[in-house]
Amino acid sequence: MAPVTCILLICILGSVCSFARASFNLSLPHQHPDPDSVVQDVQRRLNVSLSRRQALSVIEKDQCLTGNPIDDCWRCDPNWYNNRQRLADCSIGFAQGTLGGKGGPIYTVTDSSDNDPANPKPGTLRHAVIQNEPLWIIFSTNMVIKLKHELIFNSYKTVDGRGYNVHITGNGCITLQYVSHVIIHNIHVHHCKPSGNTVIASSPTRVGWRGRSDGDGISIFGSQKLWIDHCSLSYCTDGLIDAIMGSTGITISNSYFSHHDEVMLLGHDDRYLPDSGMQVTIAFNHFGEALVQRMPRCRRGYIHVVNNDFTAWEMYAIGGSANPTINSQGNRYTAPADPNAKEVTKRVDTDEKEWTYWNWRTDGDIMVNGAYFVPSGAGLSAQYAKASSVEPKSAALIEQLTFNAGVFGDAREETGSISYPGYTGSSSSGATNTGSVGSGDGGDFFGMIFGSGAPPPPPSTSIASICLFLLIILILYSITNQGSLLSSILSLLLL
Repeated sequence: MAPVTCILLICILGSVCSFARASFNLSLPHQHPDPDSVVQDVQRRLNVSLSRRQALSVIEKDQCLTGNPIDDCWRCDPNWYNNRQRLADCSIGFAQGTLGGKGGPIYTVTDSSDNDPANPKPGTLRHAVIQNEPLWIIFSTNMVIKLKHELIFNSYKTVDGRGYNVHITGNGCITLQYVSHVIIHNIHVHHCKPSGNTVIASSPTRVGWRGRSDGDGISIFGSQKLWIDHCSLSYCTDGLIDAIMGSTGITISNSYFSHHDEVMLLGHDDRYLPDSGMQVTIAFNHFGEALVQRMPRCRRGYIHVVNNDFTAWEMYAIGGSANPTINSQGNRYTAPADPNAKEVTKRVDTDEKEWTYWNWRTDGDIMVNGAYFVPSGAGLSAQYAKASSVEPKSAALIEQLTFNAGVFGDAREETGSISYPGYTGSSSSGATNTGSVGSGDGGDFFGMIFGSGAPPPPPSTSIASICLFLLIILILYSITNQGSLLSSILSLLLL
């Protein structure tokens, strides 16, 4: 019986190893193995763009180059509209290499309606984004697209609003769930409300039941390689941008955020370990008027916040829990008048004895009106050695780098409300969280999963730990008792 016992033991060990790898490997698709090298590359690209601008004459500077490495990559071509897909080569940070619809045909949206989410009409934005092949989606004219329900994307899509004034609003707004390689550029997203409990198409051949959405402007769920650039976001029910459930490889750049409470959430839950692989670059954005908190609020992962202009918050700018790495470089933080809200940072529901070891760094940031950043971590650890080897550009250049943040041509109003052409709904700020699904604080996220075709969530680490522990005890007991227990089990199985 000993040979059979050995074979059984080998099989068990193989299964345990395979199960353990699946349960404990926190790497995500497109997670970068060296996030500090990505930080360094962002700074290198910025240095190159600024140096090129400084070498030009005053007239040449005004004509084209801004020093912003993303914009300088494509805007200097006077015929950019004839080579729109050049934009896909201009991403930086953790989303670098995001293809979007590069290589695919141009799809022109000619119809702003959204009457049938289960069977969208050709020519509509919904029909475009659910197609299986890569598409570069543009618009035929200015339009306001009032969604009937959430707009579910397929992979390898670029939504390119350059040249026209395009607004996405209404029920659900944008959902990026279990997709990759999506670019959203030069689009207004605002006044998004919860919706659902209906059937919605996610591809030309797949229509399934959707639970209630949470009213995010852009909801990212289990997705990778996503680039959001030059968008203007405001007035949504829950978050303006939320990224959860193992999403990574994301860059949010050159966008304008205003009139909202919980601006940006990165991470599903403090206990959700796969979000440790989340990597997000937040660069050249303007966090503007009437914002309260979460710019962003981070759980786990590596978040690079670089060269943004924070001109308003009511509670705090950057928050976190569960030990995220936050690398703040070359930002300008302007504190509100409230003497109790001067701190940029907030460790959410965490004792100082715990967060004092978290790696939160401020490097080259400028603090205005009494703002202060509370760093943590044991000095310049090896984790930051590479990032710190390149000096971040002074925040004195922030106005230059974020001058065009948001949709091109938008007016920047530091007081009062923003008017949206074609929009006649309520202009409430949506500051109160309605407790809808997807808030990131215990909502029924899995009820939102599309149909039966969606992949299951990763196994619970706690269950995996228990199973692995029991198997180890079983093996040790068997070895100690000369395989008698395994022999008995095998005999029972052969009966």
